[in-house]
Amino acid sequence: MYYADIKQYDISNGPGVRISLFVSGCTHRCKNCFNEVAWDFNYGEPFTEETIDKIIEYLEPDYIWGLTLLGGEPFERTNQQGLLPLLRKVREIYPKKTIWCFSGYLFDRDIVGRMVEDWPETKEMLSYIDVLVDGEFIEEEKDLTKRFKGSANQRTIDVPASLKEGRVVIVEGYE
Repeated sequence: MYYADIKQYDISNGPGVRISLFVSGCTHRCKNCFNEVAWDFNYGEPFTEETIDKIIEYLEPDYIWGLTLLGGEPFERTNQQGLLPLLRKVREIYPKKTIWCFSGYLFDRDIVGRMVEDWPETKEMLSYIDVLVDGEFIEEEKDLTKRFKGSANQRTIDVPASLKEGRVVIVEGYE
């Protein structure tokens, strides 16, 4: 896996001050994507054990609320495989910090409806994520008034509650 960037002090991709990891590789190719360079699976730097250690170190201060995964596309299978060691370590060392993820895939149709059955990594990856913003960016539905979203079709999903209830549960305040 490769990554495009790590933002050490990000306030744009989830609540509070966060560490944001922009993975490389995306097959959605949304029109007017804000991060088109990250479509290429080989863009940026290799994601290594040293990268994981750097992110773990960045997460240490109390004022850092958590980690955000975006891209590119975190739910591309190769990215899931690359992200799992990081997610395991974050949950082990910082169990109270939140993990947000942005995906162009739909939670119910694509991730739970297909990937969980096809790829063993998906179920474990979901077990570490607190909030998923799902849905492709759609230029025609662009809405800058939405918190932490680019277009009106995207949803901010409480992943643990959704998995428990067997339906999509939206995080209140982020509709």
